[in-house]
Amino acid sequence: MSVVSGIVLFAVIWFMVLFIILPIRVQSQAEAGERVAGTPVGAPSSAFSMKRKLVTATWIAAILFVVIGSVILWGGITVEDLDFFNRLERRDG
Repeated sequence: MSVVSGIVLFAVIWFMVLFIILPIRVQSQAEAGERVAGTPVGAPSSAFSMKRKLVTATWIAAILFVVIGSVILWGGITVEDLDFFNRLERRDG
């Protein structure tokens, strides 16, 4: 895996993790009982911390990147191993 491939893989994993954790434990202003004038009631309350979400996404993505990158570099699991419907030609050797 080249450096550019590694960067792209990390970016894809990071964004996927970020979009998964963004809605976790978010309270709207209506649920928190605090309404800021000029904002919709569905907007996040003041307890929402984007910095915390970004740091959490980075740590989780780093762990997943190490695991996935290790499997890619190890080469023990290939696309042929994941071909459950026998649609690919097998390479011998």
